[in-house]
Amino acid sequence: MRLVLIDGHAILHRAYHAYPPLSTAKGELTGAVYGFTNILLTVLEKLKPEYVVVAFDKKGPTFRHQKFKAYKIGRKPMPEELAAQLPRVHEVVAAFNIPVFEVEGYEADDVIGTLVEQAKTLKVKNLEMIIVTGDQDALQLVEEKVKVYMPGRGKQPAQLFDPQSVRLKYGVTPEQIIVLKALAGDASDGIPGVKGIGDKTAAQLINQYQTLENIYRHLKFLPSTLAQKLKIDRQNAYLSRELATIDKQVPIKLVLTDCRLKDYDKQKVLNLFAELEFKSLLKKLPENGWEKQLEEVFSGRKSLKEKIKTGKQMELFNS
Repeated sequence: MRLVLIDGHAILHRAYHAYPPLSTAKGELTGAVYGFTNILLTVLEKLKPEYVVVAFDKKGPTFRHQKFKAYKIGRKPMPEELAAQLPRVHEVVAAFNIPVFEVEGYEADDVIGTLVEQAKTLKVKNLEMIIVTGDQDALQLVEEKVKVYMPGRGKQPAQLFDPQSVRLKYGVTPEQIIVLKALAGDASDGIPGVKGIGDKTAAQLINQYQTLENIYRHLKFLPSTLAQKLKIDRQNAYLSRELATIDKQVPIKLVLTDCRLKDYDKQKVLNLFAELEFKSLLKKLPENGWEKQLEEVFSGRKSLKEKIKTGKQMELFNS
C-alpha cells in the first residue's frame, strides 16, 4: 500500500517556473495549472499510489513569523498571474477527489508531517509513504517507509530520497537536517543560522558531535575562530533549529479511506480538461475504465475506439 502526500504550493511554484505561460482560446492563463496537472499525473503514473492527499499553504503569517519576524522576509509575494491560477489548481485536485489539507498558521510541510505521523499509527500492513515536493525541508521526515520524491526540472531528473540518499547528498541523517539548518541557515527561508558557517563545516560538526546541544558542550575543543562564531550566534542557532523543525501536531485528522484514488470523478476530470484545453494530458489520465466516460462525452464521434487504442485521445477535442 502506498500513500502519496503532495506539497501543493511547492509543486505549483515549480510548475510556474518550469512551464511557458499558456492560455486558453478565451485568454485564461493556464500555464501553471497545466504544469501542476502534468506533474500530478506523472506522479500518479510513476508512483502508482492507492491513496493521495494534497497540502497547501494558507495565505497569511504562520507561527514561525510570530517567533521570528524576518522569517521568509526575502520571499517575493506570489505573482498575480500565478495567484489567479490557484483556484483552477484546486478544481483539478477536487476533480480527482483528492482531499486537500490546509490550516491557517501552518505551512504545507507541517500539515504533511502531521499526516505522516498519523498514518504511522494506522493498522495498515506495509503502508509506504512518499512525499512529493521541491522543498528540502521535507527531507527531515525521511525514514525507511517514508521517502521524498522531487520531480525533475529541466535537465535535472526526478529524485527519490531514502535515508541513505539523504546522507549521501547532505552528509547528515534525515533527522539531522534541522541541525544542519540551525548551523548553516537557509537563505531562501530567511533562517539565519550561525554567521560564517556553511553546509560543509556544519556537516562536519554534526558528524562529530551529533546534536546541537553536544556541539555547544564541546566548544572548548573547537578551533577558537569557529568556537567564537558559535558563541556569538548561539541564540540564532537554537532559533534556526526551531524554525526549521516541521510541526507534527497540526489540528487535522487523516482518514485514509477518504484518500483512495480510484474513487475520482472521471466525468468531472474530462469536462474540466476540455474547458482548460488540456488535450495532451488526456493520455496520461489513470485508467480504471475511464474510456467509458470518453464514450459518453464524445458519443457518435468517428473512430473513437480506434483513437483510444492508439493513444490519440488529444484528437478527440478536434474531431
